[in-house]
Amino acid sequence: MSNLQGKTLFITGASRGIGLAIALRAARDGANVAIAAKSSVANPKLPGTIHSAAEAVTAAGGQALALKCDIREEDQVQAAVAAAVDTFGGIDILVNNASAIWLRGTLETPMKRFDLMQQVNARGSFLCAQACLPYLLQAPNPHILSLAPPPSLDPKWWGPHTGYTLAKMGMSLVTLGLAAEFGPRGVAVNALWPRTVIATDAINMIPGVDVQGCRTPQIVADAAHAVLVREAAGFHGQFLLDDEVLAAAGVTDLSGYAVDPAHRLLPDLFLD
Repeated sequence: MSNLQGKTLFITGASRGIGLAIALRAARDGANVAIAAKSSVANPKLPGTIHSAAEAVTAAGGQALALKCDIREEDQVQAAVAAAVDTFGGIDILVNNASAIWLRGTLETPMKRFDLMQQVNARGSFLCAQACLPYLLQAPNPHILSLAPPPSLDPKWWGPHTGYTLAKMGMSLVTLGLAAEFGPRGVAVNALWPRTVIATDAINMIPGVDVQGCRTPQIVADAAHAVLVREAAGFHGQFLLDDEVLAAAGVTDLSGYAVDPAHRLLPDLFLD
């Protein structure tokens, strides 16, 4: 499969950032994109809504469906998936992109924030997969792709922010389990993680991160596209890195993805 024309993607957190970039890359192929996110009203701190994302997807050549959906709520997820199926006739691809972040230590982590991260990252990914899988199992080349890091028990990733690390590793372990369960049934269940920090609006809100040392979301979008056009059969349980995916696809000059090519790139969390 060389492109995603006619495929239906259900992307969580697709109103901005990496999720929107993946949606727009698929739209350029003529894909159908269900944009599932909470942002239905503009926020001056975090630009982008499901409606502006849908307009961008349509302008890029795809078909869009804006779905206000909090992936912590089972009924909302079920309703969003049903709406996507009613509109597009099925689901070929689930992208678990939605994520909550809080890079603080234990004593600086309110339980409300801890709970949010676990509910969105690990539980939300599981819930969205559970809702989409009946349709993915009927699709000719089904994929689940989660934006999650390679699993790690290295204490250096756990000590500084146990709550966030638990939430992201939870997504990774959900990926591992779903791959073991549904990979043999023909669903490509894999994870993708960026080598460097990605310049998103959410990153802009984290003190101390120099955006000049980041890459743009387009690198993750292009890597995700390269993954999602692959044959699903026999391709599961992989924890992929964006630059390695692109290198395998013949893209070795990544300078165009840098916010500032002259600036030293910041390595992302959870990678040695």
